[in-house]
Amino acid sequence: MEKLSFRHTTQRALAGAKAQAITGVVASGNLEVLLERALPATECTVEIETPIRGYGEVWAAVVADFVARAQPGGLRITINDGGARPDTVSLRLLQGARLMEV
Repeated sequence: MEKLSFRHTTQRALAGAKAQAITGVVASGNLEVLLERALPATECTVEIETPIRGYGEVWAAVVADFVARAQPGGLRITINDGGARPDTVSLRLLQGARLMEV
């Protein structure tokens, strides 16, 4: 199991007031994403556990793209990966952010 950790600075806090959200399911080709409002408004952390080793650069790119798009300030994000492709990771992250905004 590989553990990865990313910290980003954002322009603003993610809109909405929902305290936490979860999306996806740990399964083959999917992942579970837990989002929690637990950080200062311009910080975002992403902690990942994945059984697939050696894809740190891909994870870094997907997470950076998500942060640039969603500006998820204030969120601590935990990902339990089941071998998801980058497009699935991006989808689940954006779904989670949307759930937090509602």
